Amino acid sequence: MLKYVRIIPLAMESFGVRSMCTYVETSDTKILLDAGVSLCPNRYGLPPHPMEFKAIEESRRKIAEAAEKLEIVTLSHYHFDHHTPSYEDWLCNWTAKDETARQIYERKTVLIKNPKEKINFSQRRRGWIFQKTGGKYAEKLEIADGKTFIYGKATKVRFSEPVFHGQENSALGWVLMTTIQYENEKFMFAPDVQGPMSAQTLKMISKEKPQMLMMGGPPLYLARFKVDEEQIQAGLRNLEKVVKAVPCIILEHHILRDENWREKIKNVLDTAQKAGCKILTAAEFLGKENVFLEALRKRLFIENPPSKEFEKWMHGNINTKKHVKPPI
Repeated sequence: MLKYVRIIPLAMESFGVRSMCTYVETSDTKILLDAGVSLCPNRYGLPPHPMEFKAIEESRRKIAEAAEKLEIVTLSHYHFDHHTPSYEDWLCNWTAKDETARQIYERKTVLIKNPKEKINFSQRRRGWIFQKTGGKYAEKLEIADGKTFIYGKATKVRFSEPVFHGQENSALGWVLMTTIQYENEKFMFAPDVQGPMSAQTLKMISKEKPQMLMMGGPPLYLARFKVDEEQIQAGLRNLEKVVKAVPCIILEHHILRDENWREKIKNVLDTAQKAGCKILTAAEFLGKENVFLEALRKRLFIENPPSKEFEKWMHGNINTKKHVKPPI
């Protein structure tokens, strides 16, 4: 583990929510990476279980508390599990109109993915909206693509050029990877690279040579449904190469939405063990139990049936569910 770079995952799939929000601290600065968190509105034909709502409520509390004590927030791309929107939504994002985003971004330096270049239509629109809403409270909004920022005497925060959100030429667009370096220690944050699926992204990670990497794995649960099986396998093959180059990986996000993920990446885990690479979820990194709530949603509704009040709420229309807090 790193000695001088402190890493605290705040909201993760292994905590029961969709997010990769992470607090990072060195003696020079404190940084909040990708301050967003979401729930999937419909999995297995079901809305989030009350346990998921409790998890996102707790995640929001942790993110807000972290935001109070730092000056820098990053935004790798404009999906709502990676930044916080400024509208009321109690179904997916657990946001209270302007208040939630303002609490995170007000008086901060916000280092953002370029909202105009290497970006798809939906994210371009969200980027524009962010600048007009939550981003307007920032002390400073600065495009981060390909840039390095230096804080104090020994901390460098280095952003990659945009890389694909998964496979090359992905319809989902591009994201930024971030490396936080304190003297000779490197922590690399690679959200939504999905493996990485892209060979170019693999080269960039291998070239950086971080001692610790937090990375989003491939979306196994979407194989043969929304993502071609060959792309999933490409992500797994590249992950096998990453474990040979990085001594510790916090593996998170899309890959953990499949409850059988360990069995499906057995080759990767075997390769990691032989290479001396430690693969952990964020919960395991903190010494906690994994809580894969979305993957287990169907089982949760059977084994932990919600109250009649919740059932009444869950059968309401989408607009009601967004604007009325669920009775949890």
